Amino acid sequence: MSTTAILELRDISFTFPNRSQPILDQFSMPFSSGQKLGLIGPNGCGKTTLFHIIMGLHKPDSGVILFKGNEVRGKDDFKNLRKDIGLLFQDADDQLFSPTVIEDIAFGPLNMGASPKEAREIALQTLERLGLTDFAERITHQLSGGEKKLVSLATIMAMQPKALLLDEPTNNLDPQTRHKLIHILRDLDLAYIIISHDWDFLADTCDDIYAMNAGKVKQCGKDHLHNHSHAHPHGEQPHRHGHN
Repeated sequence: MSTTAILELRDISFTFPNRSQPILDQFSMPFSSGQKLGLIGPNGCGKTTLFHIIMGLHKPDSGVILFKGNEVRGKDDFKNLRKDIGLLFQDADDQLFSPTVIEDIAFGPLNMGASPKEAREIALQTLERLGLTDFAERITHQLSGGEKKLVSLATIMAMQPKALLLDEPTNNLDPQTRHKLIHILRDLDLAYIIISHDWDFLADTCDDIYAMNAGKVKQCGKDHLHNHSHAHPHGEQPHRHGHN
C-alpha cells in the first residue's frame, strides 16, 4: 500500500452556530493514497460534518486541511480537491436527477468537457466496471433505494476520482445489494473513507477503522476486526469478543 498522503486533517475544530460545544475538537487524521478507512461512532458525533468540511461545504473554525501536501484555503483549492475526491451522500436522491441511469452517469464527464459520445462511452465503461451494465437504460426514479445507491456510486466513479468519501453507503440496502457493494468496494483500486454504523460492513471493506466520539478520533486495534451476523447490545460502538 502506498503511504503517500492524499489528505491530512490537522487540529480541525468546528462548532455549529446553535451549539456551545464543538462537534469537532482539534480533530487530526491522515489519509493516504490506497488506504481504505472506516469511521464509526454515535449519531451526531461529527462524521458527516467532517466529510462536508473536507469538501468545502462547511468552513472549520480552526485547523488545517492538506491536500497532496498543500494547504486547502480558498474556492480554487477546494475545486481542485473535488476533482480528485468524490463524495457519496447518504441520500442517493441528492445525487440523481436525470431521467435515465446512463444520463445521470454521463453528466459528470460532460461537465468536465467530454463530448456527448465520449461521456456515454465513459458511462457505459463505468457501469461495466461495477457490474451494473443492465442498469444503463433504466428509469432512475423507478430504481429501488439500494439500486439508486449503486448508481450514485457510478456517477462518482465516472469522473475518475483518486479517492472516495462514502457516507452511510449501506443505509436501506437489502442483503443482496449490500453484498454486491462489498464486492465492488473490495475490487476498487482507490483510497476511500467510509462512514457507517454497520461494523461488519467496515470490517469487510476497510483496512483500518477509527472510532469517533466527542469530536475526537481513535484508531481501533486489529483485534476489534471480526465478521459475524448476530445482533449486538453494544450498538454503534466498536466492541470485543472474548474467545478461548
